[in-house]
Amino acid sequence: MFDALKTAGALASLMKNKDQLKAAGDRVRQRLGEIRAAGGSGGGAVRAMVSGDMRVVSVTLEPAVCMGLTSGREQDREQVQMLIVEAVNNAMDIAKAMAQREIAKEAEAMGLPNMPGMEGLLG
Repeated sequence: MFDALKTAGALASLMKNKDQLKAAGDRVRQRLGEIRAAGGSGGGAVRAMVSGDMRVVSVTLEPAVCMGLTSGREQDREQVQMLIVEAVNNAMDIAKAMAQREIAKEAEAMGLPNMPGMEGLLG
């Protein structure tokens, strides 16, 4: 109960200081843009890099995967597409977890540790 009151007090104080809140938001946005999370699929045959602000930075395909694209077979093309989707989703999951940790660190620095709902902030 006292933790909830403490958090409410910190939140009320923070709402009065909009400059501090804006600066914290700017710091978080900058750090999220700098975060890089790597994901993969197909035993590393397809790799994806995603930033902490959930933007795909790169997708890398091993030569064998590219050969699957040139075979002309629909099944091969669909398999490559699935590998790309899996790699990007894997990288996104890792990036979300990293971003949530960054947001939680900033919240704690502002006197708002363990705020309910923070774990679902990024989806």
